[in-house]
Amino acid sequence: MAVETTFYRDLALVFGAAALGGGAAKALRQPLIVGYVIGGIVIGPFTPGPRVSGLHEFELLAEVGVILLMYSIGLEFSFRELLEVKWVAIFGAPLGILFSVLIGAGLGRVLGWGVTQGLVIGAIISVASTMVLSRFLADCGDLRSLHGRVMIGVTLVEDLAVVMLTVALPSFGNLGSGRLLSVALAAGKSLLLLSPIIVLAAWLVPKLLRQILRSGSEELYMLVVLALGFSTAAITQAVGLSLALGAFLAGMLVSEAEMTHKMMEKVLPLRDAFVALFFVTIGALVDPRVLISHPALWISIMLLTILGKFVIWTLVVWLFRYPLITAMLVGIGLTQIGEFSYVLVTVARDASLVGSEVYNATLAASVVTIVLNGLLMRKIPPRLRALMPA
Repeated sequence: MAVETTFYRDLALVFGAAALGGGAAKALRQPLIVGYVIGGIVIGPFTPGPRVSGLHEFELLAEVGVILLMYSIGLEFSFRELLEVKWVAIFGAPLGILFSVLIGAGLGRVLGWGVTQGLVIGAIISVASTMVLSRFLADCGDLRSLHGRVMIGVTLVEDLAVVMLTVALPSFGNLGSGRLLSVALAAGKSLLLLSPIIVLAAWLVPKLLRQILRSGSEELYMLVVLALGFSTAAITQAVGLSLALGAFLAGMLVSEAEMTHKMMEKVLPLRDAFVALFFVTIGALVDPRVLISHPALWISIMLLTILGKFVIWTLVVWLFRYPLITAMLVGIGLTQIGEFSYVLVTVARDASLVGSEVYNATLAASVVTIVLNGLLMRKIPPRLRALMPA
């Protein structure tokens, strides 16, 4: 009973922090996400005052928000729209990751980090959060724009790349042909297991939805739609890929059914509540003392993420013959790191490639880049779009 009481008290604290932080952000005309993150920092275990007693349960609940958000984002897309940006996504994303890793290694030599730590930090900052990005794009009304589709395509491929990076990171200090082969085999196995499932689902899901629709039960239809989203997310996680990728694919599979859009509209308030919980949880993980104890480290990671990735992605997208302004918009959108960077830095820390100071500095830099990314995406794109020829 005591454990349950603590959990519900913490849950009330989390949503209270989300409400107050979101309200403050709204009053200051800033993205709600900024308020959620700052609210999380306030109730985190590293700051004085009211605090949550455990974060693991909320991390699990936050994943529900990831699934619901990416499922609803998937409904906004079709496979045809993503195929329009397939080349920059499939080939540009690995190129951007490679450049990020190389820049990390170069900066590491300049700052005296060592080659291994530089490579690790480069890998950590190389992947942006599809979850964060899609939320910002939706808030700005750019989700289905050309640069929005490019960004979503790139981050989905980055989600796949996280699998390979997770396998490769422990051996960054000793990369050999055998280890590289195991990385390739792990990625190939995941895609081999997932491909027939997606093909089968693409054939079965429309038939299933039509059959359920004939029954005339909206409640049953809603349950089937949600079951498809969570099931696909669970399958992708089981084969070593991300929940976000699975939920997004599920959304695209059912996107052609008009009734699905109407049903998902009823879930949007619940989705937004869990998304708020997700960002409060991110804020609660950050130790603000790092901002004082290791300022050079987290500022270097932050600048590498914002300036370095802006240059990298503007160049990469421009190389694929997109207009320069579109390339710059993509570069702005990808100047953040999110939840997968937490996964990668944890793997690196557990493999003794980096110390706890890099782990904490990465979390701090992640929150700062998310906050700045939201501000940049609201302020700069309108000015760039004004420069586009009519």
